[in-house]
Amino acid sequence: MPDSRALGQIPGAGQTLLQRLPLARSRPWIGYGVAIVASLTGLFVRWFVADTLPEGFPYITFFPAVILTAFFFGVGPGILSAVLCGLLSWYYFIAPVESFALPYRAVVALGFYLFIVTVDIALVHWMQHANRRLVVEQRRSAELADTREMLFKELQHRVGNNLQMMSSILSLQQRGVRDEEGKVALADASRRIGLVGRLQRTLYSADGAQLSLASYIERIVRDTLEASGRDDVSFLFDAQVSGSLPSESAIPTALVVAEAVSNAIEHAYSDNGGPIDVTLVDGEEDCFIICIQDEGDGLPEDFVLEGATSLGLRIANTLGRSLGGEFTLANRQDGQGAIARLVIPHASEDTVNAAA
Repeated sequence: MPDSRALGQIPGAGQTLLQRLPLARSRPWIGYGVAIVASLTGLFVRWFVADTLPEGFPYITFFPAVILTAFFFGVGPGILSAVLCGLLSWYYFIAPVESFALPYRAVVALGFYLFIVTVDIALVHWMQHANRRLVVEQRRSAELADTREMLFKELQHRVGNNLQMMSSILSLQQRGVRDEEGKVALADASRRIGLVGRLQRTLYSADGAQLSLASYIERIVRDTLEASGRDDVSFLFDAQVSGSLPSESAIPTALVVAEAVSNAIEHAYSDNGGPIDVTLVDGEEDCFIICIQDEGDGLPEDFVLEGATSLGLRIANTLGRSLGGEFTLANRQDGQGAIARLVIPHASEDTVNAAA
């Protein structure tokens, strides 16, 4: 609950007119001056329309003066306007006119006036107080949202740094291993952890927004090529979809795509460079199809993915199934290299609603 000091220190910048009410809080004399002017204006208007009104209606032009003064300048000026308007209407328009006599009819009229202006000023005051509390809560919510986003980014940054550190440790450990298979295994593990560490910093957003699949796949391919250090391997990316990727599917998808690109670099272009074509299209059964094609010598005729000895390909095959889709690796039909294909289902409505 905001206290009175917090309510009194709300800046006017960036707020609507209703949120800034009452006006001129730092210069109260303006509000009291307006109260006097509004009361006199009500008097002159009442004189001006006196001939067009039936008998009675002594307060018809004074109520707006009181309400508007209280609405724009607060309770104090509103009370002053109510007092002035009551005295003016009593003296000039309640019989006996031009006197402050208090016959029964005058008491009833003044009691009615007092009740109406009290209710009006109280309602205006409560509305303004509620608006000011709302501004305080909005500012507090904005500060909390900024703090949450900052902490979230810091967490992402630290997790990414820790993963990169683990990648560096594995890379250092690799230098002390004499067994070639061990070196290769450590190098692969270091590469995969390093990739996840690089992606971690921008993988999620504090509001849970889903990732653009096209931009995400392109970033993975670029990072994998940069990590390989190969300047002679280029890639062409063609995205024909505008869908999004659930955040929980991001890391498995990244590892599968990175493995397919690394496999093309290592086996198709081990000696000479060449192009890698990456396409992203919509499948016929509510799925995305990601294809990575090379122009190398292709796979052995007896190659079977399930029987592959490569740890990376086995991991990619397992992750493809864990995504609810499928990962395949085969020769291209034109015989000009190999093609890796990852099929993953679209984000379900439940997943989209949960992320939102």
